[in-house]
Amino acid sequence: MDIVIVDDEPLARQRLQKMVTELNYNVVAEAANSEQALQAIADHDPSILLLDIEMPGENGLQLAKKISALDAPPAIVFTTAYDQYALDAFETLATGYLLKPVQQAQLEKVLEKAKTLNKLQLESLDTEDAPKQREHIASKGHRGVELISLEDIRYFMADQKYVMVVSTHGRVLIDETLKDLEEEFSKNFVRVHRNSLISVQHIQGLDRDQQGHYHVRLADIEDKPIVSRRYSSKIKSLLKTL
Repeated sequence: MDIVIVDDEPLARQRLQKMVTELNYNVVAEAANSEQALQAIADHDPSILLLDIEMPGENGLQLAKKISALDAPPAIVFTTAYDQYALDAFETLATGYLLKPVQQAQLEKVLEKAKTLNKLQLESLDTEDAPKQREHIASKGHRGVELISLEDIRYFMADQKYVMVVSTHGRVLIDETLKDLEEEFSKNFVRVHRNSLISVQHIQGLDRDQQGHYHVRLADIEDKPIVSRRYSSKIKSLLKTL
């Protein structure tokens, strides 16, 4: 993949270029500001932009919204010393958000994730359009912000005032409501209990325990979320259509 590095600090660009090169990716250009970045995109059509946020003039978030108007825009990975921009960054459907000093293992992980993204499938950032379904869920923890692909998520479960996301990579908590998640991902997830939503495409079957309760068997995980009586008929009917 071709990568453009955008940062107003030469030493930061140099460090990132070294790390990217060591990971066997190709840095085709560097830019110190928004204008240079747009020119580099026009000249090289990169797959990924490693983008700083705090820059003189137009900042990285403003630049990301401009890039969204381009045909087949590159995936954007923000690199910044500040974590307070994380929520705004993910509203731009960024592929990743790395805190400086960027660690090579984290960079490798986010670049591998970006490989799977088709540039033509990146959604518009136009805030005047109706909201579009996300392809990732963002979780903020002690290591920074982690993006979890919707494809990897098996179920959501309400956990007091948070929601637990259970994926093939483990469990994390997010500050969102089950109701909002159900509305946004109604085509992908179905409610099986007052406190849980499961991924429809990963349902493998229903198991019944000795007490007569049904549990959903999901691909690639051992957890079997319980199905409440209220939703058991709906889930049985759904299984007949899969």
